[in-house]
Amino acid sequence: MSTSNKNNKKTAVINGSHFSDLYGFYEEVSRVLMKNQDWKVGTLDGFNDILYGGFGVFENNEEIEIIWKESQKSKEDLGFDATKEFYENKIKQEKPFNINLIHEKLDELTDGNGQTLFEILIEIIESHKNITLILD
Repeated sequence: MSTSNKNNKKTAVINGSHFSDLYGFYEEVSRVLMKNQDWKVGTLDGFNDILYGGFGVFENNEEIEIIWKESQKSKEDLGFDATKEFYENKIKQEKPFNINLIHEKLDELTDGNGQTLFEILIEIIESHKNITLILD
C-alpha cells in the first residue's frame, strides 16, 4: 500500500507505469485508494465519488496528497487516441449515454479543443479542494 503520513496529510501514490489505459487506471486507483473494499472504480463518476473519501484509505474532506508517478506516460496513454476510442465506444453502446453530448465532446476533441481522458482525470482530482495533486 502506497500511503504514508507526513505533516498529518496522507499520501497516496498512483503509478503510471502500472497501467496503460483507462481500465488500468481504474484498477490502480481502486488498489491504491479503495483497500479492503468489495467494489472497484469503473467509471469517471465512480472515480470522482471515491475522491470524496469515507470508504477507502481516507475520510471525508481529509487533507490528502496524491502523487501521480510516471504522469507523462499516463498523459500519452490517456491522450487523444484513447479519448477518441472512449467516446466512440460510448456512441456504439448508445444507452444510457447522452449521444448528442458525446458527439459534441468527440467533435471538440478532433477539433483540438476537447479534453483528453488525462485532462479530465486531472480536473476531477483538482475539483476536490482537500486533495493536493503532484504530477511526478
